[in-house]
This record gives sequence, structure tokens and C-alpha cells, in this order.
Amino acid sequence: MDKLQAMTVLVRVVEAQSFSKAAETLSMPRSSVTTIIKNLEAHLGTPLLRRSTRTLSLTDAGARYFASCQAILSEIARAEDDLSIEVTHPRGRVRVDMPGVIGRAIVVPRLREFEERFPDIELMLGVSDRPADLIYDGIDCVIRTGELIDSTLVARRLGQLNWITCASPRYLSQHGEPDSVGALHTHRIINYISNATGRPMDWRFNVDGEAVVMTMTSRFAVNDTEAYLQCGLEGLGLIQLSEFAAFPYLQSGRLKEVLTETRCSPVPISILYPDGRNATAAVKVFVDWIVEIAKSDLLP
Repeated sequence: MDKLQAMTVLVRVVEAQSFSKAAETLSMPRSSVTTIIKNLEAHLGTPLLRRSTRTLSLTDAGARYFASCQAILSEIARAEDDLSIEVTHPRGRVRVDMPGVIGRAIVVPRLREFEERFPDIELMLGVSDRPADLIYDGIDCVIRTGELIDSTLVARRLGQLNWITCASPRYLSQHGEPDSVGALHTHRIINYISNATGRPMDWRFNVDGEAVVMTMTSRFAVNDTEAYLQCGLEGLGLIQLSEFAAFPYLQSGRLKEVLTETRCSPVPISILYPDGRNATAAVKVFVDWIVEIAKSDLLP
């Protein structure tokens, strides 16, 4: 027996004071309404209604049960209304993790716009180069660069990052500009330490259509993009990072790209979140917003 349906039928019969009228409003045959009430009374082990040819009234047990049914159905309706409101007017807290350079350059400058559009959503932004774990850290969605491993998460592509090799004019005036990938071994290199592995990241190039991966030795290595950039700006050596992170310094002349013909293939950037059944309305609208601003602010 469907108890929720039985409660609904009982409440409708009492409110309509008629089996026939209740059946009509429920779009059910009168016989089905009668059978449901009989089965409910049998299940509860007590009569709920007194019936005559002209009147319909509740027994004492029926009155108590009827009041409980009204309260339960009212609470269910309220819960459904709350969810409906949340879908049309999303609210709640969204925890997000993203690389520092994307957070600082793209997301934070647009937060006022997000607040104006979704005033009832509270954002908690994790902005760093150390990737968070969605489950362990209680994160709702993450922005990640690179190829994605198989996952139960939904991934939406935001664009791509072009990786470049560059150095400051100061460094290049002292050490010259490398004319080939092979010449890098005679230059000072700054390595970036992956927060995921704790090891320096390989340097990647594309030479005559072939992918080239090189493990470079260095005197200095850091695990933060801002610190990595600063090492390059100070003339400590060559650095390899996203064009997006280096762009303002390339424009100002504080950095210069080298080995332009050997850029490696672009790296995809994506936002990941739980599948639609588990993602809240607030998470979904945040993801949609990120996809929207990425089209205009981020990448080709």
C-alpha cells in the first residue's frame, strides 16, 4: 500500500465530505478511492470514517489520524515549495576550488556581478595552486587544468591554456636567448613544483610536430604561480607557464617569450562538479556563470 497516497485520499475524502467528489478531484475511479480507504483502515486496524447514505464523519481514531495526515502532507508541500523556490531563486553556500591565477584574474573581479545576479548564494572560494579533493574537503566544484582522468563528476570545458617559455629582458641580456630546445641545458632554469606530486614539473615542447618532454635541473624551484612569476621577473632564469598568467608582463615588456616555434599543445581547462542529481541549484548556476564569463574573459 502506498501510504502517502492513502493519506492524500483520506484527507481529500474528509475535505470533500464525499467519496465521489474526492474521486473526481483526484481523477480516480470512485471504486479506487473506496478500496484505498478500506485498505488503510485494515492496515491501521481501526475504522476511520462513519458512513451513512447522507453523512460522512470521522471516528475518534480517524480524527487523530486525519490531523496527523494533514500535518504530514502540509510539511511535504512546504518542502517541495522550498525546493521550487530554490530552483527559481537559487540560494545556499557553494564551495569552489580553483587555480590562483584564474581566481585572481577572472573570478574575483567579477564577484560583484555574481552577487547582483544571485544575492542569496554564499561563495567560499579556495584560490591556490594546491588542488583540493571534492569529497575529503567538502568542495562543491573545482576548476582544473590538464587532461581529466575518468571520473563520476560532470566536466564542462571552459577553454584552453597555451604554455610558453619566457624570461625577463635582464636575464636575456646577460645570458642570451636560447635558439633551440637543446640549448636550454646551457641556461638557468626555474622549475615549478607540482602541488599534486611534490616534484618539479616536466618542461614540454613541440618540435617539428613531435611532443618533447624534458626534465630540467634548476637551482631554484617554487610551488606557487605568483612566486614563480616573480623569479622570472627578477631575472633568475627561464620559466614555463601559461600565457594567460604571463600576459600582462608580456604586454608591459617585463617578460619576453622565447622558443615561440616550439610551444607545446594547449592544455584544456574545465570545471568539474557532481552529476545533476547531486548538484544543488546554487552549484548549477555558479557553473553556468563560470562557463559564461570564460567565453568572454578567459580563453579561445
